[in-house]
Amino acid sequence: MKQEKVVYRFFQYVGEPLTARKELAFEDKLIAQFVLDELVFNWNKSHLEERINHAIDTNNHTDFKEYSEAYKQYVWED
Repeated sequence: MKQEKVVYRFFQYVGEPLTARKELAFEDKLIAQFVLDELVFNWNKSHLEERINHAIDTNNHTDFKEYSEAYKQYVWED
């Protein structure tokens, strides 16, 4: 069986020079992170609520205890 050879050819770029993009502002990064954190928090909370409700509907005590312990972290107050 013959070995295949790979040949690379490089051509010099002839177009207009490319400029790098500016870095995002710190405030924009922080706001984006806060929005993502809030979305994930709300999704996790609603997902746990659905699982708790399903455990109640199916009368599954072990799942209810497990999910309610995890849910306490989303509703705690000082």
